[in-house]
Amino acid sequence: MIRPPTNPLRRLPQPPARALRSTWRDASPRRIERALELAQQRNPGGWLVAGASRDLRTESVVRHLAGREVAVWRGADGTVHAGPGACPHLGAKLEACTVAGQDLLCRWHGMALPREAGGGWREFLAYDDGVLLWVRLPLADEQPTERPLLPERPPVDGSIAAVVSVAGTCEPADILANRLDPWHGAWFHPYAFSHLRVVEEASTEDALVVEVAFRINRTWGVPVLARFTTPDARTITMQIVEGEGAGSVVETHATPLGPDREGRPRTMMTEATIAHSPRPGFLLARRMGPLVRPLIRRSARQLWVDDLAYAERRFALREAR
Repeated sequence: MIRPPTNPLRRLPQPPARALRSTWRDASPRRIERALELAQQRNPGGWLVAGASRDLRTESVVRHLAGREVAVWRGADGTVHAGPGACPHLGAKLEACTVAGQDLLCRWHGMALPREAGGGWREFLAYDDGVLLWVRLPLADEQPTERPLLPERPPVDGSIAAVVSVAGTCEPADILANRLDPWHGAWFHPYAFSHLRVVEEASTEDALVVEVAFRINRTWGVPVLARFTTPDARTITMQIVEGEGAGSVVETHATPLGPDREGRPRTMMTEATIAHSPRPGFLLARRMGPLVRPLIRRSARQLWVDDLAYAERRFALREAR
């Protein structure tokens, strides 16, 4: 197992592709599908990620969740609210609306929602976990729960949290399947990962344990031990269990958006990186959060340019069959 050295950086030259051990035998399709099958059996409780907590400021935003327009806003006391995205009066889109108390004021005629809506326009349950916004919708085959099932996280107030969202033409299961295949990391993302090995003796059907080095450049890397788990049917998390940043998590949430104009499913991948470290230098990094977060988001978005191609290709091949 990996022990955190005094200096987390290690001299780990980037190996060329011809020097890598092939991993296609380890990345068994049956094994990946079995892990995905187990994940699909876990109840998300009707909860869908609607964006980052930081997205919601003084006005409302509208999100497409599971084929519905959903308005989300923050009341005067900071409480998050959600409801249908169309005003019940004449159907105005409830985007960028002013908030008065706990009510949303429609931009067309000022109807206060939900107070003046009557019985035809009802709020959805909403939740802000400090990093992500959630909305609960009535979804088939899901037993509603009072709160989303949050993965284990380090204390948010002692961490740096960054969120990135990217949409793709695929189903939520394709997003999870990508992350349930860690064997592709060093091959498909050599600029980000190297020296990757799935620790079979520590892995199970429910958890994959991986030794991997995060690339700093072509010469230096940071080795860690990470565990991948699926707490519900639309979420997969990577937690660093040993090495630099132990306790830090990367949560990948797959939110169905609804079909596109051609009837193909669209899914929003939302990834929350919650970085934590006991090192004294991390306090400085936290103070520089406004500068650090864009760097984390840029790195995550670069990875998902590749990984969405993987997820979309998986969906396209399935549709072709």
